[in-house]
Amino acid sequence: MTTPKKKVSVIKPNSPVQQRLWLMYPPKLIKKPFIWEVGHKFKITTNIRQASVTDEIGIVCLELDGARSEVDLAIKWLEKNGVNVEPVEIGVIAG
Repeated sequence: MTTPKKKVSVIKPNSPVQQRLWLMYPPKLIKKPFIWEVGHKFKITTNIRQASVTDEIGIVCLELDGARSEVDLAIKWLEKNGVNVEPVEIGVIAG
C-alpha cells in the first residue's frame, strides 16, 4: 500500500502577485521620489493606499502589482535605498 503524495504548490517567479506594504522613510529620505522611481525601474504597478508624511517621518501603504520576481526586486531596491519595508497585516476589515 502506498501513501498518496501531497501536492506541493510551487510559486513561479513570473506568476502575478499583488502585495501591500508599509514603507517607512527616515527624515533625510522624505523628499526622494521612491514610488515614482520604483514604478519606472521595475515592471510593476504602484497604488498608494494610504500615506502620512511629516518632517520627521514618511509612512506609506503601497500596493505593488506585477510578476513576483519584479515585486521582489522592487522591495529589495527600496530596502537597499534606506526605506523600511514591512508587509501589511490585513485584519478583519480590509480596505
